[in-house]
Amino acid sequence: MPQVLAELGACVLPWEQATRHRFDLAVAAAYGGLHELHAPIVVMAHGAGRGKRSRPRRAGGPVLADPVVYGLDGARLTRDGRVLASALILAHEDEREVLSRQCPEALDVAVLAGDPCFDRLVVSLPLRQRYRDAMGLGGAHRLVVVSSTWGGDGLFGGTPDLLPRLLDQLPAGFRVAALLHPAVWGAHGRRQVSAWLRDCRDAGLLLLDPTADWRGLVIAADCLIGDHGSVTVYAAAIGRPLLYVGGRRAATAPGSAHELVAAAAARLDPGRALLPQVRAARPLDAPAVAAALTSRPGQAGPQIRRTMYRLLRLRVPGRHRRPEPVPAPRFLGPDR
Repeated sequence: MPQVLAELGACVLPWEQATRHRFDLAVAAAYGGLHELHAPIVVMAHGAGRGKRSRPRRAGGPVLADPVVYGLDGARLTRDGRVLASALILAHEDEREVLSRQCPEALDVAVLAGDPCFDRLVVSLPLRQRYRDAMGLGGAHRLVVVSSTWGGDGLFGGTPDLLPRLLDQLPAGFRVAALLHPAVWGAHGRRQVSAWLRDCRDAGLLLLDPTADWRGLVIAADCLIGDHGSVTVYAAAIGRPLLYVGGRRAATAPGSAHELVAAAAARLDPGRALLPQVRAARPLDAPAVAAALTSRPGQAGPQIRRTMYRLLRLRVPGRHRRPEPVPAPRFLGPDR
C-alpha cells in the first residue's frame, strides 16, 4: 500500500507524526485510531454503504454474541462516551434507522448524503463505448470482468484457479480482466501479485493497475463475476449481467444492497463448464439494487461538499458542478 500511495503522489505521514499535529479536517473510511486525531472528522463508508455485519469485541473482553451492522455501532463510533465523528456520512435512510438502534448518540452528526461512487457510475454510463474503445475492444468482443475482494473468502483467495480456467475455456472473442481489492496488493505487493498472474497475463488477462479507477472497467463489462465485495453490488446497481461466487453470506446486513445481491444473483459453479454459465449471465433488478444502495441518488457530491466546508468554517466556493465521468481504466504493462 505505501507503494500505491507513492505512485498516486500522496504525502504519507507516519501515524505518530499525524497524531501530534492539528488539522483543519480529517476524512476517514475506517475507524481505528480516530480518537488520536486532532481535527474535525468526516467518517464515510469505504464501500457500497454499510452492508456487512460483524461481532465486535467488548473492550478487554470476548466477542459479543449479537452481530451489528459494521460502521454504525457504538464500539466504532464512540470512545469514552464521546462520539468521534463530527459528521457521519450515510448513503441510505435505512442506515439512519440502524444508527438509531445501535448508536443513537451519533444521530446528531449523521448526514444523509447518498453514495458518491454510484453517482459517478451513473454519470459515466453514456461513455461505455469510449471505455471499450480505450481497451481495444471491438463490437464483437465480450468482456468478462472478475472482481475480488480481499481475504480468504474473496474470489481471488478462495477460487484461485478461476482466472486460468476462464482463459482456457472462453473462446476467441472473449477478453478477461481482473479487478483486485487494494488490500490484496497491499498485503502481498505488486511483484508477488504480478508473479502469481504472470501466466494468465501472458494468455491475455487484463490486470487493472491498482492505482487506476476501476469504475470504467465495470461499465465496459459484458459480464461481471464477483464475490461479496462492494464492486459486485455496484455492478448490479448499474445493470451489468452478473455471476456470484460463494454462498449467501450470513454477514450481510438485513435490507442492504449487499443482501439483495447475495440473495438474487445467479451462482457461478467453478467446477462446471464456464462458457455456458457466462453466456447465461443476466442482470439483476438494477433499480431495486440502486434503491437499496442509496436513497439520495445524484446528491452525494454537493451534500458532502457542503458538510466539509461547514466543518472548515468556510463558504462553499463557486457553483456546484455535475459529477465528472470516471477515467478510462489502465492496466499493468508487461513485467520487466
